[in-house]
Amino acid sequence: MFRFENPIFLWLLLVIPVLAILRFWGWRQRRRKLRKFGDSALLKELMPDVSKYRPTVKFWLLQAALALLIVVLARPQMGTKISREKRNGIETIICLDISNSMMAEDVVPSRLQKSKMLVENLVDHFTNDKIGLIVFAGDAFVQLPITSDYVSAKMFLQNISPSLIDLQGTDMGRALSLASSSFTQQEKIGRAIILITDGEDHEGGALEAAEAAKKKGINVFILGVGDPKGCPIPDGEGGYMRDEQGSVVMSALNEAMCQQVAQAGSGKYIHVDNTSEAQEKLNDELIRLQKGETDSVIYSEYDEQFQAFCILVLLLLVIEVCILESKNPLLRRFSLFGKGKKAAVVVLLLCCSTAMMAQADRQHIRQGNKLYRHGEFAKAEVEYQKALAANQRNTQALYNLGCALMMQQKDSAAVVQFENAGKLETSKKRKAMSYHNMGWICQKHQMYGEAIDAYKESLRHNPDDNETRYNLALCKRQQKQQQQNGGGSDNKDDKEKQDQQKKDQQKQQEQKRQPKEEMSKENAEQLLNAAMQEEKATQQRMKKAMQHPNRRQLQKNW
Repeated sequence: MFRFENPIFLWLLLVIPVLAILRFWGWRQRRRKLRKFGDSALLKELMPDVSKYRPTVKFWLLQAALALLIVVLARPQMGTKISREKRNGIETIICLDISNSMMAEDVVPSRLQKSKMLVENLVDHFTNDKIGLIVFAGDAFVQLPITSDYVSAKMFLQNISPSLIDLQGTDMGRALSLASSSFTQQEKIGRAIILITDGEDHEGGALEAAEAAKKKGINVFILGVGDPKGCPIPDGEGGYMRDEQGSVVMSALNEAMCQQVAQAGSGKYIHVDNTSEAQEKLNDELIRLQKGETDSVIYSEYDEQFQAFCILVLLLLVIEVCILESKNPLLRRFSLFGKGKKAAVVVLLLCCSTAMMAQADRQHIRQGNKLYRHGEFAKAEVEYQKALAANQRNTQALYNLGCALMMQQKDSAAVVQFENAGKLETSKKRKAMSYHNMGWICQKHQMYGEAIDAYKESLRHNPDDNETRYNLALCKRQQKQQQQNGGGSDNKDDKEKQDQQKKDQQKQQEQKRQPKEEMSKENAEQLLNAAMQEEKATQQRMKKAMQHPNRRQLQKNW
């Protein structure tokens, strides 16, 4: 397949017939003047060295060279094709628990956010595999059908929140059953279900669903997120969720349940905490699965072909220089293109080729910017990488690549690109922008020391940036708060830690004792009456449930 990257330049080809018309008009004017001078036969004898055809040949050679130069400006490309390839990989469906209990913060920043980061890192490790995404709480539905489009998987992942499902709770069995029926019908391929949850199964049926998946040859891996000791669930309004009795709900990781489901599904249970060990273990387990051939559509890249046209232009110019307008070799020195002008033509052509190479990386940057503005950050990253392949020292490509990586939450890779851009950039304002973004990333990850250094470096190059100055002041204040709250543990002694822990324990014990000391007989009678009323209300709810056995009653909304 053949195409032009910049077809608008092809309009310049209209110059060719215009020049031909002007050439013909000049030739007619010359003949008319010669006729006035004398007889044509006599003039031929007086000018024996003048050639009739050589000037015309030289003109059309120059015309052809000009046309090819215009084609070079239009950037001809060839080699694109669409083909289907068989690739070795596995099929993986991720079941993500989005119940309210996943908002607990016993894992930083929260159970759900930690799970989304884990899934994104997992997708980054996929190459020839297919992935699907199912979200579940009290119910389950397919968020992304199984596909090899990793960009779409990341886009769908970013929009996941507990508000997607109105019916809260945790129905692991429903999620596993839906995942088992969502694979392709392809044979001899490894299949895995990765269920990420805190293990609070409110509905039951998870063991049976895992055993059914095992019979189909599907491995079920359970990733348990959270702390077995329990943690309160934020309600989104600054407080914590409470049950019907008004007590704060404590959500704890049910490791026993997770291990039983993983064992029934011929998989493995992996505990997810604040480290990266779960990610490494999961990658190792997926590598061991049997890999089969999957059909994928491959789009090849467009290859630049202007080099071949530049060679043709060079040959035409060389031929044009070698052809003299005069038949007499002694008049070679009076040729329009002498030796010095030959070199000028060659230099001009080389400069044109260099400009085309520079235009290639700028074109990739423009295409990447267009994709970036439309929110297609992964595709924009590819274009910026192509620009760097053409010119590794293009600071604009380095900076834009860092921005695209940052928008995909690939913060470590983004920092590397911003650092390289800051080192190579000559403009002080652009250098300051690179260090500002580095500081923002470090501040987001609570790396306040590194963030402060980056902000200071940014202000050295652009002291008038009020936003950077504000972020620097905010970062210093956050660093102090972190140290006061125990974040700066490296600067505290063990004795101070122990004293603080003792004080906290004493406060908790005093708080526990206060209700007991203040309890009176009247309060005890009130509590007893309230308990009796609650028991009657529970019996009434049980009767209603027995009268409507097919209607589902939601007892827990977390």
